[in-house]
Amino acid sequence: MIPIKTPEELKRMRVACRLSAEILAEVAAQIRPGLTTGELDAFAAARMRARGVKSAFLGYGGFPGYTCISLNEEVVHGIPGPRAINAGDIVSVDLGVVAEGFVGDNATTVRVGEVDAEAVRLCEVTEASLAAGIAAARAGSRIGDVGHAVQAVAEAAGFSVVRDYCGHGVGRKLHEEPQIPNFGKPGQGPLLKPGMTLAIEPMVNQGTYQVEVLPNRWTVRTLDRRRSAHFEHTVLVAESGPAEILTCAEKK
Repeated sequence: MIPIKTPEELKRMRVACRLSAEILAEVAAQIRPGLTTGELDAFAAARMRARGVKSAFLGYGGFPGYTCISLNEEVVHGIPGPRAINAGDIVSVDLGVVAEGFVGDNATTVRVGEVDAEAVRLCEVTEASLAAGIAAARAGSRIGDVGHAVQAVAEAAGFSVVRDYCGHGVGRKLHEEPQIPNFGKPGQGPLLKPGMTLAIEPMVNQGTYQVEVLPNRWTVRTLDRRRSAHFEHTVLVAESGPAEILTCAEKK
């Protein structure tokens, strides 16, 4: 059963998503050479406390961080710690908060200093694939349409989409139905209806789509050690037109 949010639930979820987006923007702005991923996570924790929200990730299945921070060849679920961020790195930050009884979930990949042209292209294509997936998330479409849109953009650029991890429904829980693969066939999968809230999150690799999990049982990295980028928004399937992006920071 895919939850359909009521207007009152959506009102509360908008708060969680806006706060999640604002904190992610603050965290991303802190990324610089010499900072460790543990220090960045501590900053995120402080911003969550200041906003009166909780991390949606801390303790989830035993995860030890407030955020997931993944560098270069790491795809997702990077555990914050002593690893230092260097110029030329790409840093993916996945951040979710709980507020008003709902979860807001989003992610971005930050380029640190001057990075090579292929890293720039990887990030730009991944973000474009997210935009394509969101545009395909319309009432009356199916999950396969979303995955196909993401896959088409990524593969047309010569990159690959991760198969082992995917987007998901989100709301009162971090992970709700449906699963949202970043590949698929048009017209297949569950039907999208107004009021569904989805976390669409392309994970795009420079090389093979194959991945492996590190001995810490959390961090996922590319099998060929080439780089990966990750972008995510929580969106609402609207009555008509493309989905509404809920994880948008309030304009100052």
